[in-house]
Amino acid sequence: MNIGWIGTGVMGAAMAAHVQKAGHELFVYNRTKEKAEALVKGGAHWCESPAEVGKNADVVFSIVGFPTDVEGVYLGTSGVLSARGQCKIIVDMTTSTPTLAKKIARAAEEKGVKSLDAPVTGGDIGARKGTLAVMVGGDKEAYEKALPIMELFSSKVTYFGGPGAGQHAKACNQISVAGTMIGMVEAMLYAYKQGLDPEAVIDVVGSGAGGSWSMNNLAPRIVKGDYKSGFFVEHFVKDMGIALQEANAVGLSLPGLSLIHQLYVAVKAQGHGRSATQSLFIALKSLSEKEDTK
Repeated sequence: MNIGWIGTGVMGAAMAAHVQKAGHELFVYNRTKEKAEALVKGGAHWCESPAEVGKNADVVFSIVGFPTDVEGVYLGTSGVLSARGQCKIIVDMTTSTPTLAKKIARAAEEKGVKSLDAPVTGGDIGARKGTLAVMVGGDKEAYEKALPIMELFSSKVTYFGGPGAGQHAKACNQISVAGTMIGMVEAMLYAYKQGLDPEAVIDVVGSGAGGSWSMNNLAPRIVKGDYKSGFFVEHFVKDMGIALQEANAVGLSLPGLSLIHQLYVAVKAQGHGRSATQSLFIALKSLSEKEDTK
């Protein structure tokens, strides 16, 4: 099958590689061409625009940065839906807004194309291992047709309902992640201040009731001083902002998420927007050290 892939960053390149290894013909586009080089060297066809991807692929997948990027990819003047081609299904895997997912679904329907919003969770580790979890909203028939492709880079794919439902499910995920991130970072900071062996703390806490994906996968990066590998702070801030906006729209207060969102806004303001989410540890550690000098 001819598969289009738009977005070959930290997540997208690894996900597309699984599709390529399965023998599908890939048509790829990324704003920075160099990030698609490995796929092109492996036989993928480089396209000069999302429209060109849409002309050549039966199914088009995308995973980009922000909702504005998603809108440009599909609804822009050189977007996927601007072209007449063989594309029958579009699958956006970016964490975006339910409202935009519905807008794209309506525009796609007018072109005779089926649309899915299918954000993922599992991080760069899950993308490389092919163990991501996918939350899908949109056309049920399109979901069933695209499922075998999504299973190439995922260990769990769940259909939640019509357009926007996948994005709402991803909001649930990010709300939960926010809580575990602050818990993990504060636990590691406490271990550091008390002079404990951080690796031993990760081992015992990670195997018990205090365990989490963040503890088992991101805390080891803190120990190594790796604040670059992983999910960008600026994207996490965007995701939490979407969840807070959607919660407010239905009269729901999420005080925990609001607090953690503000902490990460501060981390971004300190110059860590393009650092990974575990860089929250740097900010809190710095604050603690300032308190010690008073």
